[in-house]
Amino acid sequence: MSGTHGTVTAETAGRLVEDVLDRLAASGDRTACEAAEELVRVLMEFYGAGLARVMDLVERDPGASATRDALLGDELVASLLVLHGLHPEDARSRIARALDGLPQPVENAGFDPATGVLRLRPTGSGGCGCGGTEAVEQAARDALACFAPEVTSVELQAPAPEPVLLQIGSAPPGAGTGGRSPATAR
Repeated sequence: MSGTHGTVTAETAGRLVEDVLDRLAASGDRTACEAAEELVRVLMEFYGAGLARVMDLVERDPGASATRDALLGDELVASLLVLHGLHPEDARSRIARALDGLPQPVENAGFDPATGVLRLRPTGSGGCGCGGTEAVEQAARDALACFAPEVTSVELQAPAPEPVLLQIGSAPPGAGTGGRSPATAR
């Protein structure tokens, strides 16, 4: 895990903590395992309380709406707020926030909270050179992991068919004039 700003995600940190706890469990030292689990629990409570205080202070300041929006729009901060149950937006709003940041526009075609499946449908033209459906799905999964971790699976549906356009233009020569040219139709 790097110490540089912005490179750690909640998912990565969670995996690293689980790995450490698993290694301790494999050592057979039950006392060390229990102490490590307690340490993680205490730190989570401490950081959660700190984040709750930050959000409370921001919510109280009527002039801090830009700060609030910046915090809620930051992937790392948003993931921490969600992790601690402090994010003020509901899942639907957080899903929309995540999808708004994607390089290719998609629409939410339905989220099933029971299964964690989010169905997406591409909007706009598909010929943008964005890398195809796999790139869109991966970008969506990455953004949703931060803003809406309750989304556990993304299914990209086929785009809605575009309506067939009828060409309306001038009539071919002789059409509508009884077979006579326009000059002799008078």
